[in-house]
Amino acid sequence: MARAALMDFPTSAATGAGLESVKNQQADKMAKKAPRRTAERILEVTLDLFNRFGEPNVSTTLISAELGISPGNLYYHYPAKDELINSLFDRYEKSLSELLNASDGVRDVEDAWFFMHTLFELIWQYRFLYRDLNDLLSKNRRLETHFQWVLKNKTRSVRSLLDGMSHAGSVSIDSREVEATATSMVVVLTYWLSFEYVRDPRRALEPENAQAALLRGAHHVLNLLVPYLEKSQRAHLQALVMAYSQPAGNAA
Repeated sequence: MARAALMDFPTSAATGAGLESVKNQQADKMAKKAPRRTAERILEVTLDLFNRFGEPNVSTTLISAELGISPGNLYYHYPAKDELINSLFDRYEKSLSELLNASDGVRDVEDAWFFMHTLFELIWQYRFLYRDLNDLLSKNRRLETHFQWVLKNKTRSVRSLLDGMSHAGSVSIDSREVEATATSMVVVLTYWLSFEYVRDPRRALEPENAQAALLRGAHHVLNLLVPYLEKSQRAHLQALVMAYSQPAGNAA
């Protein structure tokens, strides 16, 4: 409406030229925004399809059909399926890096519970990576190299978590056991959703089962700390597990 008003209003030649320039700039901006919006929508739909059906079972033809665009339009933004995978992984890697830095602030079981649950929520959001991890790594060199960084960064973060809890008196762990304990926790973090999938292939990774799967994952990762937890912290972990395991209707 504002644009139409500007076009109808009497102006001098100089002002008119200036307005035309502004209109051209606005048109250029809109033209630039449109591909970004399309590219964004492609990634959102692709992530949903990968998570629902598994990356190996989703073709670029299916993605374009789900979006209601031509395969050529999809190819314009992402010329290969690997580019879609890499773009989604880049987002995951960035979010993961930011989250893992928060482990420096973990001091007790409640902090650790919140941290692990938040970490599992992020893993769930990009669960196709973990569901099809071995297959993806065998086909995608970039993921193969970057996932090594992911494992190292997770291990560093868990070591930081153990260090913070140790300094706060929440855990008592021999320094010689820290590396093995951190590695065990990362193994469970990395392969928990694969375990859930094997237990119940048809339903495990459906959205309605997310909360239960994430709670079980956080519980089993932190359960590795039980031998080292201070007595009151061990009791608090058990209380957290009990509280969060109750159905919503039965919660106090």
